[in-house]
Amino acid sequence: MSYRRRDFLSIGAAASLLALPGCSTLPGLSLTEAIKRLLTLSSQNAFAELLQPNGFFNNQIARISVPDQLGGSRVTSIATALLRSRPIQDRLLKQVNRAAEKGAEIAAPLIADTIRNMSIADAAAIINGGPRAATSLLQGELGATLANRMLPGVGQGLKLFDNEIINLVLSQVTNVDFASIRGDVTNKVSDAIYQSIGAQEEAIRANPQATNDPLLIAIFGLT
Repeated sequence: MSYRRRDFLSIGAAASLLALPGCSTLPGLSLTEAIKRLLTLSSQNAFAELLQPNGFFNNQIARISVPDQLGGSRVTSIATALLRSRPIQDRLLKQVNRAAEKGAEIAAPLIADTIRNMSIADAAAIINGGPRAATSLLQGELGATLANRMLPGVGQGLKLFDNEIINLVLSQVTNVDFASIRGDVTNKVSDAIYQSIGAQEEAIRANPQATNDPLLIAIFGLT
């Protein structure tokens, strides 16, 4: 297990060990804690998949597509055929998904801290909301912060084009805004992370017993 996964999982484990006494007498606290545990476990499960080698590339939900500018119309006629060829596109696809992993390394502790410190105004509405209501709450809490924080890491990942053919082709590309490419990939990574967390939340809500968490079972087993 890599250091980045251990760090995030240890944060989540600490959250899951928060004491239960008093929950029965403080229903509001119980619901709030249930949401935080739900998000913590959903995030743990999502990042456990995404931070594996090729975690984004091998994930049907999270795979990042190649930006249009690296295969669209804004390339020279000389470079078009090569850039759109299957070998080059496959290489670019793997590269942008490696860059996504760099962004996720930054996102994992940020999301863990946000979950731990977030306040929840109407916990009952989230508990009784849609299958991904807690994830939507988390996304609203972070706003543009997640993408902004990941941007440098994604940019670093995109600079690691190490294939001579790709470098040659990209040198022929005209009118390509690489800052825009970096932003495009980063936004896709952000969306993919929330999609992955949301899918995990939905699965936990559907089968809270699988978590072996008494509070989650008690709360979501009744919804």
